[in-house]
Amino acid sequence: MNCVLVGLAIDTRSDAPDDDPFVELKSLAESSGCAVVGRMTQNRSKPDPATYIGRGKVDELKECCESNDASIVIFDGELSPAQVRNLEERLDLRVVDRTQVILDIFALRARTKEGKMQVELAQLKYLLPRLIGRGVELSRLGGGIGTRGPGETKLETDRRRIRKRIGDLEAGLEIVRSQRSILRRRRESEGVPLLALVGYTNAGKSTLLNALTGAEVLTEDKLFATLDPTARRLILPGNETVVLTDTVGFIQRLPHHLVAAFRATLEEVVAANYILHVIDLSHSAWEAQVASVEQVLKSLGILDKPRLEVFNKADLLELQGVEPPSGLLCVSAVTGRGLDDLKLAVSALMTDRRSQETYLIPTEMMHLVGQIHRFGKVLKEEFREDGVLIEAIMPTLWHGRIQRFLSGK
Repeated sequence: MNCVLVGLAIDTRSDAPDDDPFVELKSLAESSGCAVVGRMTQNRSKPDPATYIGRGKVDELKECCESNDASIVIFDGELSPAQVRNLEERLDLRVVDRTQVILDIFALRARTKEGKMQVELAQLKYLLPRLIGRGVELSRLGGGIGTRGPGETKLETDRRRIRKRIGDLEAGLEIVRSQRSILRRRRESEGVPLLALVGYTNAGKSTLLNALTGAEVLTEDKLFATLDPTARRLILPGNETVVLTDTVGFIQRLPHHLVAAFRATLEEVVAANYILHVIDLSHSAWEAQVASVEQVLKSLGILDKPRLEVFNKADLLELQGVEPPSGLLCVSAVTGRGLDDLKLAVSALMTDRRSQETYLIPTEMMHLVGQIHRFGKVLKEEFREDGVLIEAIMPTLWHGRIQRFLSGK
């Protein structure tokens, strides 16, 4: 399917992730299965309310589409229902915007029941205000008695059915949220901290998760290859355990429909004790990508959460004969470079959750010795007549529990 990309240059955006404003849109289009055969930019002080780019530019766009045998036009912005209708009438082609392309990619990538529910919810919330009676036809359950109210139009029926389906999906995702909350409380009761992997899409989060934990999460060199969150336990130096969670990748101007629909997934990031921000060091505009991710974290209210930045894909720089910058935590999830340093850095990030303690464990409470070995890092152990004297670095939660056992409370 051939497509033409269309952008509107209102102002020079400082947050654009590439010098070429179409680089990201081109990647989105290709990820959705389109072949980009043309591109067009219009300079305007503001979008045209009728056609987004202006009547004269639409005529030029039609010629471009005809000469390149394009069957779809993708706009790098969000179009109103009226703009879509006007453009499709004048171009006689299918017209979609950036948000719809991202939703299509999410639909292709969703594999679990939860992921499919979240994508469908986002699609329906996007579709509902755009039902204009033309070009959007939903499958009908049937015709005649019992399928419609008196005098109800097809458009009203479609809207009612969509609203009901949205309600059903939101109820189902609320159950998912409750289940995740139970799992989080269980982890918290065990004293296991949660470390959420965040980053721009295609930064290598899933590959890093696989390299660190031995997980077998699908990894592809595509935008939004992973949608469904995956949690795995990671053993750090000092025998400390952390739960590492992979989440959906972020992108510049992440559609609010997705943020709302993926609330159950993003809550894993919000509830995390720490954040591991994975950055694609090989990307020419990684600094702008970092800014985009931080904008999403800010919108979630967690920009101040303890965070560690790790620069991935150092192997790609080496292939280009470029030495990774000094002073940065650079790793390669593919070759394994720097992963030991990363584990040490994560362990150092969590110093607020542990302390060095000394215990005298009486003989009748020897089971506590096993717990200290399991959840802490034993520095010194001495067997005495009145018990075992142990010096260890312990997680704060388990230190409190052991103290309660020893005090008999």
